[in-house]
Amino acid sequence: MDFIIDVLNYEFLQRALLTAIVVGILCGVIGSFIILRGMSLMGDAISHAILPGVAISYMLGINYFIGAIITGISASMGISFVNQKTKLKNDTAIGIVFSAFFALGVILLMKAQTAVDLSQILFGNVLTVPKSEMYLTIIVGLLVLLVVYLFYKELLITSFDETMAKAYGMNTKFYHYLLMLLLTLVTVVSLKTVGAILVVAMLITPAATAYLLTKKLSKMIFTSASIGAISAIIGLWISVSYNLSTGPTIVLVSTFFFLLAFLYSARKTKKVVVIND
Repeated sequence: MDFIIDVLNYEFLQRALLTAIVVGILCGVIGSFIILRGMSLMGDAISHAILPGVAISYMLGINYFIGAIITGISASMGISFVNQKTKLKNDTAIGIVFSAFFALGVILLMKAQTAVDLSQILFGNVLTVPKSEMYLTIIVGLLVLLVVYLFYKELLITSFDETMAKAYGMNTKFYHYLLMLLLTLVTVVSLKTVGAILVVAMLITPAATAYLLTKKLSKMIFTSASIGAISAIIGLWISVSYNLSTGPTIVLVSTFFFLLAFLYSARKTKKVVVIND
């Protein structure tokens, strides 16, 4: 009850709550496609690879969003280039590229700003989100949801069966890079909420939870987005009430939902096995 009163009275809490909800929804939606494509490591890679862009943006005095988008897309293209031009597998290419970008980003951030700023970027602090970034998050969120809506059928087919998509004459590379662009956008707007380190958890955990509960993509997306939003609300409430770090708290709440779904799924599977016996 105190939390609701605080939200009604304090503008910074209103901004934090709205931003966290939007981020939770976006991570749930894009995370569903990432899970289906087996690209969890790519989400981790991009979340680390945007750090150099953030640092360079601070040095140049421009919005971090611009630099982060550029380096995120560059990392995605770099991973694909290494994967296509060498015999290395995709996970190896991801490990090489994102490690290099992350290391460069940490060095640049420590040169550009203090350790406190680095901590906020790595772990997030949604309570400090200004109006401009809240509006930016909402605009990006609407754009991402619109693109997913317009290209839902294509993303569905290319996610489930890329070979069949090619047989239909679909440009699978285009939709791959389109998804990478959306993933980069969502990762960047999530920086203030859960940080570069923990954003992969918000991309994967709600989607993995929904995957255990449903077999239809549309329902999975809706469930994942709902879990992401609810995790954001509960996580923010707990962090404010008990003076805890917001980003990690939100992630732990989403993990709790995953554990519930896991136990439910395991119990359901066990019942099916018993019946078959």
